[in-house]
Amino acid sequence: MTVPTVADLAADLVPTPNDDAQPRRYADFATFCDALDFAANGLRGFNFHDPRGTLIRAYPYSELRADALVAARRLIARGIAPGDRVALIAETGPEFAALFCGAIYAGAWPVPLPLPTSFGGKDNYIDQIAVQLASSDPHVLLFPDEIGAMCAVAAARQGCPGLAWTEFAAIEPATADLPRADPDAISYLQYSSGSTRFPHGVAVTHRALMANLAGHSHGMLVQDGDRCISWLPWYHDMGLVGCFLSPIANQVSVDFLRTDDFARRPLAWLDLISRNQGTTLSYSPTFGYDICARRISSQTDVAQRFDLSRWRVAGNGADMIRPDVMQSFVDAFASSGFRAAAFLPSYGLAEATLAVTLMPPGEGIRVELVEEERLSGTPRDLSRPARYRAIVNCGLPVRGMEIEIRGENDAPVAHHHIGKVLCRGSSVMHSYFRDPASTAAAMIGDWLDTGDMGYLNSEGYLFIVGRAKDMIIINGKNHWPQDIEWAVEQLPGFHQGDIAAFSIETESGEEAPAVLVHCRVSDPEERVRLRNEIRDKVRAITGMNCVVELVPPRTLPRTSSGKLSRAKAKTLYLTGAIEPYDLAA
Repeated sequence: MTVPTVADLAADLVPTPNDDAQPRRYADFATFCDALDFAANGLRGFNFHDPRGTLIRAYPYSELRADALVAARRLIARGIAPGDRVALIAETGPEFAALFCGAIYAGAWPVPLPLPTSFGGKDNYIDQIAVQLASSDPHVLLFPDEIGAMCAVAAARQGCPGLAWTEFAAIEPATADLPRADPDAISYLQYSSGSTRFPHGVAVTHRALMANLAGHSHGMLVQDGDRCISWLPWYHDMGLVGCFLSPIANQVSVDFLRTDDFARRPLAWLDLISRNQGTTLSYSPTFGYDICARRISSQTDVAQRFDLSRWRVAGNGADMIRPDVMQSFVDAFASSGFRAAAFLPSYGLAEATLAVTLMPPGEGIRVELVEEERLSGTPRDLSRPARYRAIVNCGLPVRGMEIEIRGENDAPVAHHHIGKVLCRGSSVMHSYFRDPASTAAAMIGDWLDTGDMGYLNSEGYLFIVGRAKDMIIINGKNHWPQDIEWAVEQLPGFHQGDIAAFSIETESGEEAPAVLVHCRVSDPEERVRLRNEIRDKVRAITGMNCVVELVPPRTLPRTSSGKLSRAKAKTLYLTGAIEPYDLAA
């Protein structure tokens, strides 16, 4: 007897289609339950792929709904009541999808939690999960069997019952009726990617969720033939809301790669896009485009391997958008049909459910060159040449959202004046879970203080400058860490994510910028030369003297979504958890 191979089994699978006869509705539902009920009447759905991009599971929304209803009744049999939290390790696959939707059908609040990362370590992962369990106070933690040992330790530490997916699947479903969802009830609890020691659980109502998902479809002009392709993690708002919940509410089929599979084989993402015979909607932070552009070798026949001509929306968000990186991607893949106009910059945050602004499709990346003095808020030093930073246009507010820029004393400022970015609208969060003080600090009336700095131009487009808390203030002058990090990246051998800049207090009691840099050379003399070269480069571009520390590769911490965490890097450095190379040895 011949045993069928994975390829044989995959050949029998039929992916869910881009289109079907059911008329599309653009997230105009009262609750997410209503959205999934409607999507289940059509043929579209999720499609899960292995590391090489081979289809291993087609999962129509009709099947997702059926599994979710069973999961809901298993949760009720387990004693889950409306308003209880259900913590779920967010592995990309049908199990998590059914459990997340099932928790909502049961009236509970699903709480997606991250998977372990290659750069965090076992103990750090257990600590992270335990802290988020303490914050969300769930009734149960459900997790994939393969990481059961770590999850069980984290659950036990918080006195929270933990069940592997196979154990949960053995529960006999209850026969009770499911509760009717209230549009103003909480639909889920979302932890932002930087939630570590003091996590903030963002509570989002059904009404806010539907408003934001409608904003996606109207802003991106979702149309027949569109298909979403994603490797983004489901424990981050862009992956969860933008590429999991939005396709359901807007009836779009999706092809998924797991995030760790993308990290090992990033070009598999572009292979999936090439195979799509419809038009593609696909999002990535800047570093995803950067990785793909750097993986192309001189031997790769880009035009023959890829067909990116039908990539209609190449979304970009979740971190600072780098126009130089985007241009490198265009240069690398133009021969495959990729168009720079496909780029769609955006801005959002979990506290606004997800999207705040989107660039209109087809406008691509537009930048403004802004003088450093404007960014720092200080008068121009006429004795030095003017220096500029390219600031990316992040688009217009999505439907139902307003933006205001405020300066000192919370007074609104004029166009092209930098200040705090505030937003308000139908998709702003309900609250931070069980944290009224943080909720009150974030909400100014019905306006949400995003924590970001930026400005509006005369046409109402938003430009983001940086995070207010990341700003480095030296001698009363503001400096953005991105400018210091960019200066180091101009040296050969460094990439985005290799550098973290922040302020420290020196032995003399003065504030100074510190720069931690991944060092890949072992020769002591070469390290000293490299440190001096970095120091000179930063001084030449920013005019500042700085403390330069060379650290081992993969030392700088990242958030669960893969972004550099400057705040955590500073904490680890000051506490000695990050040990720089001793250049005096």
